[in-house]
Amino acid sequence: MRRILERRIQLWLEDSESHVEYAEDVEGRWAVRMRQEVRDATTVWFDVGDRSLQFEAYIMPAPLAPADVHRQALVRNARSWRAFFAVDKEGAVVVRGRLASGQVTLEELDLVLGEVYEMVEVAFRAMIRAGFPNRENSG
Repeated sequence: MRRILERRIQLWLEDSESHVEYAEDVEGRWAVRMRQEVRDATTVWFDVGDRSLQFEAYIMPAPLAPADVHRQALVRNARSWRAFFAVDKEGAVVVRGRLASGQVTLEELDLVLGEVYEMVEVAFRAMIRAGFPNRENSG
């Protein structure tokens, strides 16, 4: 799995049309940073296990008004295939997913990154507005 992931990362970095702008192995986990339209960038962390490849991307800090953010996440999860919105131990909103070792291919990794990209593009602004309702009216 690690070799396939590293090959896919290399191909993303070499592709001038790819949104991937940076990748680094950080203590055994791969950080892949991709440009976004709705915000500067999103970093997807890939963690190769014995039987699966897990991935996670930070979306936003714990919302001040979580109810609508969590509702949006649950509704959007019904439409996602490889990735889903979740809440980490600090209450931050993240996108997570996992592939079984037999599912890890160059093509599937491309689909994973594309799905994370699309989830951020579609949901980020609405979740920020819902989670921090006074942010737009301040300052």
